[in-house]
Amino acid sequence: MNTAQSFRLLLLVAVVLTGYRAWVIGHLGIDPYVDEAYYWGWSQALDWGYYSKPPLIAGMIAASEAMLGHTLLALKLPSLLCYPLTALVLHALGDRMFTARVGFWSALAFLTLPLVSTLGLFVSTDAPLLLFWALGIYGLVAARDTHAWRHWLLVGLAFGLGMMSKYTMIAFAGSALLVLLAEPGGRRQLLSLKPWTALVIGVLIFSPNLWWNVANDFPTFRHTAEITRLESRGWAPGEFVEFIGAQWLSFGPLLTLGLLWAFIRTRRLWREDRYRRLLLFVLPLLLLVSFQALTGRANGNWAAPIFVAGCVLVIAFLAESGRWRFAISAVLLNLALGLTVYHWPDIARIGGIELTAKNDPYKRARGWSALADELKPVLAAHPDAVVVAKDRELLAQIIYRLQPRDYASWNPDGGVADHYQLTTDLNRYRDRPVLLVSRSGLIDDVAGRFDSSLALGEIAVPIHRNFERRVSVFLLTGFRGYPE
Repeated sequence: MNTAQSFRLLLLVAVVLTGYRAWVIGHLGIDPYVDEAYYWGWSQALDWGYYSKPPLIAGMIAASEAMLGHTLLALKLPSLLCYPLTALVLHALGDRMFTARVGFWSALAFLTLPLVSTLGLFVSTDAPLLLFWALGIYGLVAARDTHAWRHWLLVGLAFGLGMMSKYTMIAFAGSALLVLLAEPGGRRQLLSLKPWTALVIGVLIFSPNLWWNVANDFPTFRHTAEITRLESRGWAPGEFVEFIGAQWLSFGPLLTLGLLWAFIRTRRLWREDRYRRLLLFVLPLLLLVSFQALTGRANGNWAAPIFVAGCVLVIAFLAESGRWRFAISAVLLNLALGLTVYHWPDIARIGGIELTAKNDPYKRARGWSALADELKPVLAAHPDAVVVAKDRELLAQIIYRLQPRDYASWNPDGGVADHYQLTTDLNRYRDRPVLLVSRSGLIDDVAGRFDSSLALGEIAVPIHRNFERRVSVFLLTGFRGYPE
């Protein structure tokens, strides 16, 4: 199978799989997950930055909705497209570094990763991050071979856009520098203008977000520091074990074994430029986030970029070791696991298994549309009211579904823990009635700051026997401001 044949076959597989995932989204009957609704709100007020992330995901959602309208598919389209595009880049990378066959199966391995199968149904900042990470690796590998300006410019473009996707992209720069330092030819290239021009281009692309942070007292940087617990460190072996388990689940059972086997052979692989380059885009970030998990906190997806080079590394290593059957079996097993997760509600129904809060993996994306349908007439009856909620998830879902004219986060302490607390202030609406939507019927702490309060009732949306969406709605007037 030559390059053109493998590319055409991969393109066909990518189109079919992406179309299938789009169908699965509708088949599952799910609503947006909290972060998706949150990002959608950002896309309605485009800016150079937001509280927890850089702005690219908001721009992508806005562009998607401009083409397809306010639909669930439009919301999820950026992720649906980014993953197959990343696979196409990996095909080119594997082909360039090894063979067309390695490129094809590396791309297919990526497309069927449990991580990608899961994230492929939800829009997230990881989708563009992985795409630009892959483009950056390809550009760097090509630049080392050709010394061409166009490849260094691709590195700079990928780095800048990756930084505008998620700050994890900063680790790409570290790995790229290690790749150059590890090779005599790379060290010579560091003495030329090309890599530094690439860096300048990346920084220039990222600079609007940097300026936005400066103008807003660095909210995204502060948030990043808080979630990584930079100020408080301690040994947390339990979190480390949980993080390693998440990597195993994300990469798949057999592919993980292949990766561990490659790690065991690191000393031998290090002697070859192509394997060393891949290892340097896997090991540093994996070790860094593993240490972070051991001494503080690390979410399972924080090391997601390692799987980009990891797919090529494992497939190439297994191919060279004569283990093609193992490599293909690893990919097929991951595909089967993805199909099982996608069709778990169907499997449960056929098997007579009742879906509950414990065994429904999609429970957090259920019931929001029905809740909004119940809330809609309440909002319509009070068109001048400001919608207020205490928690980010509830407010994000209400904004996505009902698009109220004015809304605010209840924030008596004046702290900033999400984008709503950063950008809204209830004090602006002292002369307006407030519709408070609360998960609890006990709102004495809120009602005490108003002249009057009226309970409008409860809304309950059953989802499973032991799981429901339930909120209480209150009409409040005469806001007196937050306590001093």
